[in-house]
Amino acid sequence: MRAMVLAAPRARLRMEERPDPIPGEGQIRVRVSACGVCRTDLHVVDAELPDIRYPIVPGHEIVGRIDLIGPNVATHARGDRVGIPWLGFTCGSCRFCREGMENLCDRPLFTGYTRDGGYATHAVADARYAFPLGEAGDDWAIAPLLCAGLIGWRSLVLAGQAERLGIYGFGAAGHIIAQVAVWQGRSVHAFTRRGDVAAQDLARRLGAVWAGASDETPDTPLDAAIIYAPAGELVPAALRAVRKGGRVVCAGIHMSDIPSFPYDLLWQERQLISVANLTRQDGLDFLRIAPQAGVRTETTAFPLDQANEVLDMLRNGQILGAAVLRP
Repeated sequence: MRAMVLAAPRARLRMEERPDPIPGEGQIRVRVSACGVCRTDLHVVDAELPDIRYPIVPGHEIVGRIDLIGPNVATHARGDRVGIPWLGFTCGSCRFCREGMENLCDRPLFTGYTRDGGYATHAVADARYAFPLGEAGDDWAIAPLLCAGLIGWRSLVLAGQAERLGIYGFGAAGHIIAQVAVWQGRSVHAFTRRGDVAAQDLARRLGAVWAGASDETPDTPLDAAIIYAPAGELVPAALRAVRKGGRVVCAGIHMSDIPSFPYDLLWQERQLISVANLTRQDGLDFLRIAPQAGVRTETTAFPLDQANEVLDMLRNGQILGAAVLRP
């Protein structure tokens, strides 16, 4: 197999040839056909997350077909197309797992972070955490759904029944969830970097009623806002934009420091909450909803050996929609 490997903090990924991995008990091996490039991959490469295990193969929006099955796997067959997401394993025994909050498991494993991921020709996964995808849709178009879509869905659920919804950061997750929100009958307001005309135009094409810069304020207060951009300064901006009793959801796994802000922005029962990881049920729910909502991902595909260049483009805000690596 070939893989793009991160050998040290903030190092450039390097292409390596490795022996083909052998799946263990309860595991499957997938021949990767597409792997989305997620902002969380940048947080791994830039050493912004704790306890990274080097060397590591990034990538957690994996689409591929099973080509080898380990012992005691009854849920999948060779040739099945599956999706492998960020959450790769949970212990099943800690308080959070027992209480239905496996996204907060005390002893989890994460694809492309604490176990090798999909910037490769092959990947091994726990069969219990691989979603069956069926045969509808192109691999490269589905890949971004497996994190941007799933985390986006969880954040949308946590935003509640907001009719007027703000989306801060209109990248991979934002452009997917905007489509679901419009399908649900919500009014979407898209906030982008100042001057990002392309993202604002995309938001309008996908049904947003308003698109503008993140430092602008909508003419009518929002019911809720979701922040996908990893910029802490957007938290006070979003709190200013929501009505009394409104909610701001921080959807990223990492965010720059939130600046101090006056209590008046939080007062009147505004809520500020975060999203952590996802559950398998989130995945099942969203993968059922996405085709009903007619979700279409805006994707650009690149060969695997261009992973470093693609990460640089993502870091610099040069990706419209989502990027996908195709081994």
